[in-house]
Amino acid sequence: MTRTGLSPLAWLADVEQQRREAGLRRVLRVRQPVGAELDLASNDYLGLSQHPAVLDGGVEALRTWGAGAGGSRLVTGNTELHEEFEAELARFTGAESALVFSSGYTANLGALVALSGPGSLIVSDALSHASLVDACRLSRARVTVAPHCDVAAVERALADRAEDRAVVVTESVFSTDGALAPLRELHDVCRRHGALLLVDEAHGIGVRGTGGQGLLYETGLAGAPDVVMTTTLSKALGAQGGVVLGPEAVRGHLIDAARPFIFDTGLAPAAVGAALAALRVLIAEPYRAATVLRRAAELTRICEVPEEPTSAVVSVILGEPDVAVAAAAACLDRGVRVGCFRPPSVPAGTSRLRLTARASLTDDEMDLARAVLTEVLASAR
Repeated sequence: MTRTGLSPLAWLADVEQQRREAGLRRVLRVRQPVGAELDLASNDYLGLSQHPAVLDGGVEALRTWGAGAGGSRLVTGNTELHEEFEAELARFTGAESALVFSSGYTANLGALVALSGPGSLIVSDALSHASLVDACRLSRARVTVAPHCDVAAVERALADRAEDRAVVVTESVFSTDGALAPLRELHDVCRRHGALLLVDEAHGIGVRGTGGQGLLYETGLAGAPDVVMTTTLSKALGAQGGVVLGPEAVRGHLIDAARPFIFDTGLAPAAVGAALAALRVLIAEPYRAATVLRRAAELTRICEVPEEPTSAVVSVILGEPDVAVAAAAACLDRGVRVGCFRPPSVPAGTSRLRLTARASLTDDEMDLARAVLTEVLASAR
């Protein structure tokens, strides 16, 4: 049968139509300059992406080291700045060492794939971030998906395994609803069964723990020899990039074995300089972490969400995708940008507005948020 008359991309039209009918078609929207609208959607939890010291840190690194790293970190992309930042972040989080990647996504891919592989088991939380899901698929390990925050299910998977090596994977703060993982309980299970615990602290750093040192630090697990942490520099630190933190042996192994580290261009110096400056602001102003949680509690009361927030994320479930999309658009029309999460980011029937608190929110901005959200949610529910 000949197919020479068919376009190899003809099937995309059918897929697009199916997405439109399900209310799941996504479009890119251009963001206005900072200050043009109230931002309750970004992950700039500490409000540091526009902090003068952070901007100066990025500019100074740009002028000193150039616009790009110029190559992988194993070739020309490793600067004194990269290693200075790694050392300071490791000290701040209580880790033995750190290794910077070009993004949080590649940090998760590099860490999990390099620390598992054929002949090992990965037990991953059902709501783990897409980067961890992709890492599981690339690992060629046997993967068991445990129900969300189900410690007993994790223990059963570890107890029943035939593999010598096992890795348990979770986020510390889950990105869609802001819930906290039971890290201490998971670590106890890992200890009993000789498994490594890998924790993505993307939404924990800067918000949880004393002065924003993270949920691992808060639960007393910072620096544990059987714990590896990943995080991103694009949220609380307001910059770009990712990091893996843990024992020095892990850092050495990743330099040898993590393909996203070996074959990717190093993180641009400007991003490293900005992240380093942001870290120093956080260390000097530890109150910012508590301010984020206070503002999140205010948003929770405004939106009449029954659960008290445990992170910067406030999740307002509205149900169907079209309802959530319309509510987000109505907020934006009134000058407030909010996140809108639909399947497959969240389960069917739980499409939602995802609001994020910032330490830099002013009382006037909170008054605007109250007026807009109260009006829009009254119509959406």
